[in-house]
Amino acid sequence: MAQLWTVFGTVPIHVYCPSMNPLRKMFGPSKEEIWRQLCAATGADYVQGGFWKGDKVEASHGEWTLTLDNYVVSTGKVTMVFTRLRAPYINPDRFRFTIYRRGLFSDIAKWLGMQDVVVGHEDFDRDFIIKGTDEGKLRALFANPRLRELIAAQPEIHFTVKDRVTAAAGSGFPEDADELHFHVHGVIKDIERLKLLFELFAETLDQLCRIGSADAEALKPNR
Repeated sequence: MAQLWTVFGTVPIHVYCPSMNPLRKMFGPSKEEIWRQLCAATGADYVQGGFWKGDKVEASHGEWTLTLDNYVVSTGKVTMVFTRLRAPYINPDRFRFTIYRRGLFSDIAKWLGMQDVVVGHEDFDRDFIIKGTDEGKLRALFANPRLRELIAAQPEIHFTVKDRVTAAAGSGFPEDADELHFHVHGVIKDIERLKLLFELFAETLDQLCRIGSADAEALKPNR
């Protein structure tokens, strides 16, 4: 805590100056501060989680609910924090995809036979590994130029559709509810990146509807 001292006569007065907090100077604004700013800018809701659950941000796009939060993975020796964004939706044709940035290990995996679909956009195909259950649907999904721009705007990305077994287990959602899912290591505190991430989800859900791989009807939990 930064401290200022002022003297009136001979009596020192201890004054707290929050703007000079050394932790803030070192690490920047807190996650809560940034995420609340995100809510103020977008109309999303900041939901406090209490003692056992972490805080989250919830936003709506049409009939869908997008949820931003953090989760922790512990290996026993190392604890890693991830940021994720999720949106359950009705997936009538079971089309699923995964996309992430190309790197050394992905190139080795591709050489060993891992799937990597070419969707017909040179820069995009060069920068990303793209996998899916239907190559025609993959090309139709990523034919959307804004969608490609929003994916390219994320410096790190693992963007996928989780199947109904994985997504719906314990969630209370219908069995035909899949989950659009993004996660990266660390806590995202870049408000502009977060705004683009929410736009990415909105654009993807709309495009999935256009190609017949999402249903825009309201998705209500079976609770």
